[in-house]
Amino acid sequence: MRWRLFAWIAFGALICAVAYASRFTAGTPDRNALYKWTTAVGELFLFAVIIAVTLAIAGSQRQLLALRRPYSWRRALAVAVPVFIVVFFVITAMDQALHGSREQGLVPKHWEPSHASAFAANFVVVALIAPFAEELLFRGLGFSLLLPRLGPWPTIVTIGIAFGLYHGLVEALPELALFGAALAWLRWKSGSVFPGMLAHATFNTIGLLSVFL
Repeated sequence: MRWRLFAWIAFGALICAVAYASRFTAGTPDRNALYKWTTAVGELFLFAVIIAVTLAIAGSQRQLLALRRPYSWRRALAVAVPVFIVVFFVITAMDQALHGSREQGLVPKHWEPSHASAFAANFVVVALIAPFAEELLFRGLGFSLLLPRLGPWPTIVTIGIAFGLYHGLVEALPELALFGAALAWLRWKSGSVFPGMLAHATFNTIGLLSVFL
């Protein structure tokens, strides 16, 4: 397992380095990026690479991905819903001071019907594919590799920080780290990545739909 942990750390560090290099060289994110087909294609390629590398690191040890039923779906939902609501409002409050969503530039300022098809393609990537790839990398493989070495709470905090750094943002880092830690806690309580994928997809969907407001 040791080489798998080193590979996961190295891959995560590479993604973080590229993300922060892009953040500090490219300047302010394009608020209309989701109206472009090139964004959907580029993000789709990125997530395909993430999924492929994650599967490669896991190798024959597919149990490391936690792609299994939760201990109890009823218990998982009973835990996930209140946690999701609390985290959502806490992050919303934090965003008023940190302006992380503005830094991330994920949601366009105004709805443009002429770009509806490109937005729909990006919607699928951000709301469905991104949660699958990111949960598999962090709350699946990463959590499984760190848990035996660090224990539950240090692993939850570490995964949260790693998830925040992965996005290559500065102002949004505390918000993303909190969200990542909450998803890691849900992974610990449920024993599966599926509840986290659902919560992650819901969170991204709400953010994307805010363009209509």
